[in-house]
Amino acid sequence: MKKIEFSTLFINKLLVTLVFLTLSLSVKSGPKLSPDRAAIFKRANSLDNGVSISWLEQIWNSNILDKNAIKATDFALLKQLGFKSIRLPIAFTHFQTDNLMQKVLKHIDETIKFCRLYGFKLIICYHSGNINDDNYLSETPGIINLWISLTKRYINESPDNLFFELYNEPPHMDPNKWEDAAHSIVTSIRQIDKKRTLIVGASNFNSIYELSRTVPMRDDNIIYTFHFYEPFFFTHQGAGWIGDQEATTGIPFPYKKEGFPELNPRAKNTWGETNYNQYSRDGNEQSVKDKLQIVKNWSLKYDVPVLCGEYGVYNKYADLDSRCRYIKAVRQTLKALNMPGIMWDYNANFSIFNGEPSLQNLPDCMKDAIGYAIKK
Repeated sequence: MKKIEFSTLFINKLLVTLVFLTLSLSVKSGPKLSPDRAAIFKRANSLDNGVSISWLEQIWNSNILDKNAIKATDFALLKQLGFKSIRLPIAFTHFQTDNLMQKVLKHIDETIKFCRLYGFKLIICYHSGNINDDNYLSETPGIINLWISLTKRYINESPDNLFFELYNEPPHMDPNKWEDAAHSIVTSIRQIDKKRTLIVGASNFNSIYELSRTVPMRDDNIIYTFHFYEPFFFTHQGAGWIGDQEATTGIPFPYKKEGFPELNPRAKNTWGETNYNQYSRDGNEQSVKDKLQIVKNWSLKYDVPVLCGEYGVYNKYADLDSRCRYIKAVRQTLKALNMPGIMWDYNANFSIFNGEPSLQNLPDCMKDAIGYAIKK
């Protein structure tokens, strides 16, 4: 009889896979959690008119954990401008050592205190993860461990005020694999905290189209998030990290034939050329409404709350008036559809301010876009 030897590594991987599958199956087939439905929709709506404060995901900046980038004056300004919620994306994967994690937790604790003081809702978001089709079985347990730790640490924080967003922008991966991972994370959190409202998005970078093909989990205490940067050709023009497809700049919103720029040669034979040719159809407010209606229809079909977790415009190349018109169009459409929205972001390269955040550095057209002028 042939002797079969199993390495320790193989056995450990097998055990991880079995645990992962067990957790995933339990949330898919187990009893459906049914908290007060009205309360969950109310929590979702309480997140409206939010903004992301993104310094803890800016891993390209040195010593970010040693800086208090956001101060009481920032919260006071956001309160004055009418914002109601804060989304805090954190690159947890890059802060794995105990020393770094303790600094991260200190920043979270301070942010919670500021939010409590100024009356903001807070979303803690797992940002800049590494999950993909090939590693999701081995990557998910680490994400679970992180959320278990955070769940225990903040178990006494009111579920009306603190929310957990499981994973920012799952990549372009098999949606079934991402859903398995998300189910497992949810189930692990629910073993400790059944009251916390969780925020979950679809794969392909929180795509509205992928979300529209998703079946909600058997857990009613979830808000489903999506990111909205349509038309991407406008909102990300000149964004170097995207690649040559966004090399064309000077794109107005809405589309205007007169003075419309030529296609940048670097964008030839990329999706940028396709989007360039379609922009006369896509670059308008009606197109924004039509695409957001896709999410609203899905929300109504399944009777689940949704959240536009990010929208905004890269501010280096888009002209100010176009940025204002776009942000106003998205905000007004979200309001008309009764879907809460969170802007990206407060003080980085999608900021609505001209320079450092202050009332003086907020252009008049942007005051109008966010509704501040109406409140004066």
